[in-house]
Amino acid sequence: MRSKRTKTFGTLCAATLLLSACGGGSDSGGGDGSGEAIKLGVLTSLSGVGTAGFTGVEDGVNARLEAYKADDGECADRGFDVVTADDTSTPQGALSAVQKAVQQDEVYALLNVSSFFFGAAQFMTTQGAGTPVLGGGFDSAPQWTAPTSKNLFPAPPVADYSDVYSTIGEYHKSIGVTKLAGVGYDVRSASNSVLAALVSAEAAGVEKGYVNITVPYGTTDVGAIVLGIIESGSDGVYLSMTPDTGFAIVAGLRQAGYEMKSIIVATGYGADLLESPPAVEAGQGASFQTSFAPVELHTEATDYLSAALKKYAGSESGIPSFSQAMGWMSADLFLHGLEAAGCDASQEEFIATLRKDTSWDANGLLPSSLDFTKPGGGPAPCTYISTLQGSEFVPAPEASPACGESLGEGVPDAWEKDGMPDSDPAYFLSAALR
Repeated sequence: MRSKRTKTFGTLCAATLLLSACGGGSDSGGGDGSGEAIKLGVLTSLSGVGTAGFTGVEDGVNARLEAYKADDGECADRGFDVVTADDTSTPQGALSAVQKAVQQDEVYALLNVSSFFFGAAQFMTTQGAGTPVLGGGFDSAPQWTAPTSKNLFPAPPVADYSDVYSTIGEYHKSIGVTKLAGVGYDVRSASNSVLAALVSAEAAGVEKGYVNITVPYGTTDVGAIVLGIIESGSDGVYLSMTPDTGFAIVAGLRQAGYEMKSIIVATGYGADLLESPPAVEAGQGASFQTSFAPVELHTEATDYLSAALKKYAGSESGIPSFSQAMGWMSADLFLHGLEAAGCDASQEEFIATLRKDTSWDANGLLPSSLDFTKPGGGPAPCTYISTLQGSEFVPAPEASPACGESLGEGVPDAWEKDGMPDSDPAYFLSAALR
């Protein structure tokens, strides 16, 4: 496996900003040509309600860095000093954590695997704009797709529902679905992903069935939803929600003896699910989306990831959890940027170089390269889908990956729900795994 390339750079603070607000300027965190270890901040949830979903972040980051050093990567001699910042599962906690990381710890770059980053996004694109931020843009912060956010680099790309792709519709058409239902939580990111799926399906000639985008987060009271799906005659359903609610719907359909050609839950793939026997039992036959190739495809990239997780993160299966995968890809993007800008690059050089980059694909884990010359990393026309069969995830032949084209339209204004928050701390996985 070739050594990973990843990079980031930081822009100099504007003259109107205080030097201290830039974390010590563009030479902080070891990026001053001194050869000292590069200090990396990792923002995630170490306490609070979000902790359970992010237990593997540090393992994913460290596994990528250790594998890079073992491969004698181009910048491996610099060494990496990882400083973890706790967002406390709150927006204010995220803000406090990044302020400390930038202004006191003077990190060279911030790896973000937090659903609460939106609380810190404004700071990181103003006072903290000299520090590169790499990682999950799944918190719905509008800064991820703003052309003015020069130092934010999402991995994977951020979904843009103003431009719907044919991918999901063509996939359902290919497996014989004739009517697609859509169910999502009552938050904008979840609801718009459902609506985008239905727009895509209708463009492919798949009829729209039952639609419900007002589901309370985390509920398992899904009797009315199950009845609505059945009464609509839908033979496929797209669920933009976490497995707790999704599996309750799956169980309800199963108990009713109602056969479906496809049940897609936008989240859930990973070692976390397989380690829970009740979840495995409940999720039988359900399919899951990922933005990255599932390790069951056994490509060079997935085998490399799997082996590294076994060796450096103590993983028995080598299947990444969501948090491990996001930690790995965030670190991988950093390494790519660092090599492109130069091992001794300043933060400013890192940001400027990566902003021109169009070549990063997580060394083959992503179906196509991201284009950082465009907000949000460019379009995301491809997805992977895997089905839970027994105690294994089985990649769908029609979606390994499934790719489509822009339909030249977005979620119709008439379908958008007013009053839904642009950022919701409770709902983070759907956008992340698209």
